[in-house]
Amino acid sequence: MQESVRYPAPGCIVEYLEGNAVQIAMVMEEAGGKLRLFLPNRRETRLTSSRVLPWLGPLHEGGPGKDEMARLLEGHKARREQLAASVPVDELWELAQGEVEAAPARWFAELMETAPGPDEVAAYGRALLACKSRFRFQPPDFQVYDAETVERRMAGQKAREEREALVAGGAAFLRLLWEVASGRRELAPQGEGVCAAEGVPWPAPEVAERLKALLRGRMIDPETQEDDPLWRLLVKGLPEVPHLPLQLLVAWGELPPHYNFWLDRADYDAGDSWWQPFGDEVAALATGAVPDLAPCDLPFISIDSATTRDVDDAFYVEEKPDGTGWDVTVALACPAASWPFGSALDRAVLHRATSIYLPEGDCHMLPERLGTDAWSLRAGEERPAFCVRVNVDSEGRLGEYHFFAARTRLAANLAYPDAQAVLDGKAGPDNPAAPHAAQLRMGLALARARQAARIAAGAVVMERPEPQLALEGEGRDTTVRLFCGEPAPDAQMLVAELMILASAALAEWGAANHVPLLHRTQDVAVPRDYAGVWSEPEDMARILRALIPSTLEVQARPHAALALPRYAPVTSPLRRYPDLINEAQALHMLATGAPRWDAEALAVLLEQVSPALDAASQVQRFRPRYWKLLYFRQQGDKVWWPGVITEENEAFATVSLPEQGLFVRARRKLFDERAAPGMRVQVRLGKVQPLYNEIQILEVAPADEDPPPLP
Repeated sequence: MQESVRYPAPGCIVEYLEGNAVQIAMVMEEAGGKLRLFLPNRRETRLTSSRVLPWLGPLHEGGPGKDEMARLLEGHKARREQLAASVPVDELWELAQGEVEAAPARWFAELMETAPGPDEVAAYGRALLACKSRFRFQPPDFQVYDAETVERRMAGQKAREEREALVAGGAAFLRLLWEVASGRRELAPQGEGVCAAEGVPWPAPEVAERLKALLRGRMIDPETQEDDPLWRLLVKGLPEVPHLPLQLLVAWGELPPHYNFWLDRADYDAGDSWWQPFGDEVAALATGAVPDLAPCDLPFISIDSATTRDVDDAFYVEEKPDGTGWDVTVALACPAASWPFGSALDRAVLHRATSIYLPEGDCHMLPERLGTDAWSLRAGEERPAFCVRVNVDSEGRLGEYHFFAARTRLAANLAYPDAQAVLDGKAGPDNPAAPHAAQLRMGLALARARQAARIAAGAVVMERPEPQLALEGEGRDTTVRLFCGEPAPDAQMLVAELMILASAALAEWGAANHVPLLHRTQDVAVPRDYAGVWSEPEDMARILRALIPSTLEVQARPHAALALPRYAPVTSPLRRYPDLINEAQALHMLATGAPRWDAEALAVLLEQVSPALDAASQVQRFRPRYWKLLYFRQQGDKVWWPGVITEENEAFATVSLPEQGLFVRARRKLFDERAAPGMRVQVRLGKVQPLYNEIQILEVAPADEDPPPLP
């Protein structure tokens, strides 16, 4: 055996790369740069000498037989693998960095070994080939990476290793979770080692955490491109259905059934713990909730739903002795009097932007200690208020107005049904609204006059009662109850008109005094015959098609549906951040003679709050609809529901279900030739998928006929 070898002659041990792995062989024949090699598995192969790795030997002379060649190859292979495993590649890189840019395997072997032989040199070559983060093989040498490159490549290598582990440990698990979500499998308890009878193992803890983070990220932002190739590998073979990440997390038990992912998408914290990092500031605001303001002794009353805790508006009406109209004072909760604009707490509230009211619970814009307690207009308790005093003539026209801040003490917090009973003349002696009957009647007279004036100016009023939802039970056992609350049309109209009046007065005052405000606008031409009060579904659908959604702007422009030249919302400062801004702008102007923000600064604020409002509005719109669809699914597909056709064309027809507050569209062929807007029908619904926002009309029958027998 010769140790020193310069050329791959017969009997020489050589190595080459095949499939990114080092292979060992013995040369049997060499001719013209072509080698015939003997492999450890006793097979032969042919190879060009240019593919041989630049470490040769030893040379075994004498023409050993095949058994001997196989034995020799196995011996060298085992020795080289053992030696390669012990090569200190990190130390090699430390020694070589700064000394050489590139060197052959023998140079590195001689750094650590005395007179290294062919097996030692080959072992160092193998180890350097495997350490791609620090060395790059450029035959016949190994390039030495600098520290910055090594750090970058090691980070990339770690990411690749994590990715491979994630795919290996996660893909089968996600497929199993889909089976669980589809109701075809059940997960075993996690301590049992495997997830199900199929023997799929639970992912390792680090893989599980990465999977959870990936699923949550995709649930929150389905359009994200982050980790997109990895995601495609993990879900390969799974159906492309909406909300797949959410369904997998629920199947995993990481999220409860009926989870409200819309709040996650809005980055909106539910409950009342989000403000705890600002606890000291909130406590200070609550303690000093009533600033030093002049008192206003008017016996204000509020009217809200029976469950309202954040009372932010009240009123007092005085009829003019000569019968020419009314003086009305609207008292609004006044958080702006002491609100810390620009603070961390303020930024957190701006990010919430609005309160959200859902069947499963309310999410308040402000900390409840402030919004439902210290600043809420509770009867009998002193509270700061921003007061809007307006004169309205007997024709309902807006007259003089005046604004001031004051300490107030409400006479009563009334509920809509109690106030309506008084207005209907049906209140018993124990009705809490009975002592305020005169106020309620004057308020209703003012509201009717004001609404009539707005309609004369082109206002569009929609009377569309919204059914109420109640949830019973928990988790998968949750059942939905849908019902109509006690109607209180006069009491609700009274409050609505006074709130519109106060915001219209503020907008007029802002224009007259050059005070920038946030305005709710709907600048569109509405046909004159659309003015009025509408309650039939087909009429409301027709008129809504002519309107455009209102927008929030700094510029004062008309609001078509309200028939107002300008409108600056201010009546819900506990619930909506734009109202809080407008209240603060008015208070600052009254106190200093200058607005708090100029138009440019107000536009910047609007750019910050608008995305938060849009995200919260999605929660408010889609989440109750989810519960409605679940209600229909729980009722089954054997129920006939009364509806009204609101739109019809050659392809589709839309049906309104007024009692349930839902629109459903179906292909026109399901309806007979008489189908037209306004026609009363009965519909049978099915194929309801609340999570996918899907519901279908299965069958249609005229309302005046007995429906067909159920299948």
